[in-house]
Amino acid sequence: MHKSGFITIIGNPNVGKSTFLNNIIGEKISIISDKAQTTRHRLLGILNTDDSQLIFTDTPGIINTKYELQNAMMSFVKNSLEDSDLIIYMVGNDKKDILNESIQHLIKTSKIKLFLVVNKVDLMKQEEVKVLLDYWNKKYNPFKTIPISALNKYNLEKLLNELIKALPKSPPYFPKDTLTDRSLRFIVSEIIREKIFKRYSKEIPYSSEVVVEEYKEKENLVHISCIIYVERESQKGIMIGQNGKALKSLGISSRKSIQNFIKKKVFLTFNVKVLKDWRKKKQQLKKLGYIN
Repeated sequence: MHKSGFITIIGNPNVGKSTFLNNIIGEKISIISDKAQTTRHRLLGILNTDDSQLIFTDTPGIINTKYELQNAMMSFVKNSLEDSDLIIYMVGNDKKDILNESIQHLIKTSKIKLFLVVNKVDLMKQEEVKVLLDYWNKKYNPFKTIPISALNKYNLEKLLNELIKALPKSPPYFPKDTLTDRSLRFIVSEIIREKIFKRYSKEIPYSSEVVVEEYKEKENLVHISCIIYVERESQKGIMIGQNGKALKSLGISSRKSIQNFIKKKVFLTFNVKVLKDWRKKKQQLKKLGYIN
C-alpha cells in the first residue's frame, strides 16, 4: 500500500517554515534568512520513502499586503491550501495568530487534516510549551498538535510518522527520485537571492529580483549569467558597491553555495539593472513569473 499527498506549510513570517522543510527533506531547497518575507514563491519539496511520497509546499509567510508582489505571494498561499491533503500550521513561542478570516474559515470547516506545529520549543521552558499546546488545541481543535525544534531536528521524525499515517492511499505523483518541482535555474536564482538578503540591509533585499539569463553546462564547468533587478538607480549603486566590491563579494559567496549544490565548478556573472517599481506593477510581475 503506497501513500502520497500534498502538505501545505503555513504560518507567520520567520516562524521557521523553510528551516523545517530543508531539514525534513534533508536538502537545502528553500532559502533562509533572519529577515521576514524571504520566501516569495510556492515551492514543492518532495520526500520519498519506500511506501510514501510527501509533497511539502513551502509558502510565503502570511502578511497584510501593501503592493502587487505581496498580493501574488498571498495568492500562492490560498491556492496551496485549496490543493492540500494535509495542512501544517506552524506557530512560534507566542500566541500570535495572523491567519485572516478566510483562511481560518477554510481550516476550521474543511475536511483537510490540520497539524498544529509549535516550533522553536528549544527556546521555551516545558511549562511554556504546555500552555501554548493547550491554547492552540482549544482555538483550532487540530488533528494533531506537535511541538518541534526544526533547527535542532527535535520531534521531526515523530511528526513525519504522523503525517505518513494521515496521508491518503495513492501512487506517487512524481518520480521517486524527484526532490523538487523547480528547475536548477530557479534554485540558483534563489541561492543568490538568499545571499542578497544576508549581505544587504534595509530595502535592498526586498527590492531585488534575480533572473538566471543563461545556464550553460559543460563537462566540468557551468557558466551562469544573471540579471539582478532593483527598483531605483540609488539601489543599483548600493548593490554594486564602491569599485564593485559589494557585487564581487556577493558573487564569491553565491558561487560557493551554487557549487556545493550542483557539485560542479561554476563561472558566475552578474548584470545589475533598474526595473522601476517592479514590485507594484502587474505587467512586470508576469514577466518575472509571479502572476500567470
